[in-house]
Amino acid sequence: MNRAARRALRAAAAAAGATALLLAAGPVGATAVPRPADGAPRVEVPGPEDGAVAGSGHIRVTSPGRAASGARLSDAARAADGKVTKAVDNGPTADRLDVVVIGDGYTAAELDRFHSDTQAKWAEITAVEPYATYRNLFNVWTVDAVSHDSGVTGDPDRGTVRDTALGSYFWCEDIERLLCIDEEKVDSYVEKAPDADLVIVLANSAKYGGAGYNERSATLGYEGISTASAGNAKSGQVAIHETGHSLGKLADEYWYPDTPGYEKYEGPEPADSNTSTLTADRMAAARTKWHRWLGEPSPDGGTVGAYEGGGYYATGLFRPTDNSLMRVLGKPFNLPGTEAMIAGFYQHAKPVSALTPTDRVLRLPRRAEVSVPRLTGADGRQLDVRWYLDGRELKRFAGRTDVAVAELWLLDLRTHRLSVTVEDRTPAVRDPKAAESLRTTLTWKVRL
Repeated sequence: MNRAARRALRAAAAAAGATALLLAAGPVGATAVPRPADGAPRVEVPGPEDGAVAGSGHIRVTSPGRAASGARLSDAARAADGKVTKAVDNGPTADRLDVVVIGDGYTAAELDRFHSDTQAKWAEITAVEPYATYRNLFNVWTVDAVSHDSGVTGDPDRGTVRDTALGSYFWCEDIERLLCIDEEKVDSYVEKAPDADLVIVLANSAKYGGAGYNERSATLGYEGISTASAGNAKSGQVAIHETGHSLGKLADEYWYPDTPGYEKYEGPEPADSNTSTLTADRMAAARTKWHRWLGEPSPDGGTVGAYEGGGYYATGLFRPTDNSLMRVLGKPFNLPGTEAMIAGFYQHAKPVSALTPTDRVLRLPRRAEVSVPRLTGADGRQLDVRWYLDGRELKRFAGRTDVAVAELWLLDLRTHRLSVTVEDRTPAVRDPKAAESLRTTLTWKVRL
């Protein structure tokens, strides 16, 4: 699909779901701006560096990255450009959530630092729950994008222009901390890696900033792009917050005080799982949204209830807790947010991978073998593994990752069904529909 077609798809999505006004500045003193040309990507603005809020709303970016006209790369630099490395290997691409990290503003001589920056930023992300528990559900790939210049446009000031591979630049739409990229250039590197589910662009900069391109890619299928400054410790929180949108499909839980048009929400019930027009009592009575978590202590502090203010509106919309990561940088996800993130992980990752192919009949002396990712949470909980023969549970094999045909005690020459079901029985997911994605069954035909 060409660029024009992709823009048309984005425009159609925008017309169906975009708000009438989109804010380009922070919550205090923010002003509404007209929507740019149709088809411009929707981008989330990171919150101020002091951490007062997690973001500053959405705008539409019309311009691509502002790279210089571009001197040609040397032969050595061109040879290094586009190299793909599996930085974190937790299993086959089809069964894991594959994160693709691309650097911008790194010269050929700085690629080792890009790889170190990737490891450091991934460690920062996986220090936050539920990433900390589920880190083994992820693969991380790096794609080397070689830039002619070191650093990115807009750092240290808006007059600085760099010739970089992805055209990253601060001062996007006149907002200093908004770090935009050229999506076409990003996609040209993403498509070199296997089946990306999420994309992170690390800018070779210590300046605070980032952005969230949270619309699903119409051509490559990944959930979104988070940009972050590799050398700024706080910008990693922006990337984590943005995955709340792209993977968890969570709404922002902050609001704009004293802003015309955002005093009170009077629309229909939002589709987002973490904002609602309902008070706690009405939510409990209707058994909807986060009703299963009401009254429970949440890791971000306090108890789950219905706190007014969220989705950019000061009144009329409620959020689950007072200060979660979807409102304030540096805070944890709240309980409903954690549930949504885990469900989002399992939309791309599976709790079990077949090491023995399932498309053949297993006979003596073969065995069925699987790989089950290890959970790394503080509670020590692991995935539940159960084996079945013709639908009857073989309790003696519970927890095992391999079973030999000889151990099945087959007494006839018929073909039987051996299956294994691996399930994540986490107490962090209470929604039965979400829990369905936390269970996978593999089946083999077996006979003597």
